[in-house]
Amino acid sequence: MKFSTSSSDLLKQLQVVAGAIGSNPVLPILEDFLFTIDGNTLTIAATDLETSIITSIEIQADANGKVAIPGKILLETLKALPDQPITIVVDDETFAIEITSAYGKYKLAGENGADFPQIPEPDSVDFVNVPSSVLANSIAKTLFATSNDELRPAMSGVFFQVDFNKITCVATDAHKLVKHVYNKANSEVSTSFIIPKKALQLLKGVLPNGGDVKLSFNKANAFFNFDDVQLVCRLIDARYPDYNAVIPTENPNVVTVNKSDFQNSLKRIAIYANKTTNQVILNINPGSLTVSAQDLDFSNEATEQLVCAYDGDTLSIGFNAKFLVEMLSAMDTDEVKIELSTPTKAGIIIPSDDNEEIDILMLIMPVMLNK
Repeated sequence: MKFSTSSSDLLKQLQVVAGAIGSNPVLPILEDFLFTIDGNTLTIAATDLETSIITSIEIQADANGKVAIPGKILLETLKALPDQPITIVVDDETFAIEITSAYGKYKLAGENGADFPQIPEPDSVDFVNVPSSVLANSIAKTLFATSNDELRPAMSGVFFQVDFNKITCVATDAHKLVKHVYNKANSEVSTSFIIPKKALQLLKGVLPNGGDVKLSFNKANAFFNFDDVQLVCRLIDARYPDYNAVIPTENPNVVTVNKSDFQNSLKRIAIYANKTTNQVILNINPGSLTVSAQDLDFSNEATEQLVCAYDGDTLSIGFNAKFLVEMLSAMDTDEVKIELSTPTKAGIIIPSDDNEEIDILMLIMPVMLNK
């Protein structure tokens, strides 16, 4: 089997797929790319058995076939070559591989492509089309709020709820929660599933700037299709917590503040906070928001005052500054509203301006005030 292509075109496709190769694969062949030639189309796949990425490229080939090629050495070779035509010859008996460039020949040992694990195919799937920009936005807004707790696998991924014309994405680690709602979807189904964090991180890196992504799903897997790329991931088989139960509905105290001023103030004040709790205190009065922190162990203390619009009673509440800064970083708005009820109940952060297409809500649990 012999085929020719451009070294830079091949490298570009390999870099898309390479993210699916795990760092400590359970099988040696999982360190390889699977090359499958059908006519003049080369399909490249990689998997860690949980997440798989498949892409394709046009080539000049003399025969059909498949071979598994060691990923690291192939990537390093192509990165070290300037853009030029290359020819790859595969011995059909031994799976030995010879790469020929303008500079010389490079030989490496491949493996039988038939031994490569089977990648799930879309079977009995429902689907919904989502604009790539919306999907990228929802991933960016929710991923940071997922949990790293292995004992709670459901919370280690993002919960997708497809409900006809609405797609809700939720992430929480029990300290913070993000709910991102896309209101202009077009689906004929109502269902929900949990997508692992790694799959979404990889997806975020390869999503196109424009166009739609076809999201297909069944009870076991989700399939993301766009351009010549397909990302397949195994869903997390667990029950997602009832996130609506923790979102307070009665929040009579509402602060409106400039996002960047508030964020920068938190970054400065957090330097003086206790390093275990990262606690900052918000003292809120009509027209002013005082941000303060202290670390009694080192006699560190800091206070700043910001201008704000406030409708409510005088209130003092403590939050983790690190979480607040993360949430504000994910807000695409000049001003934010913070809705509060009491010092012991969660605070809600929402954009100050309305968006017909996207609703976003962030929830942060308070850190109890030091007495």
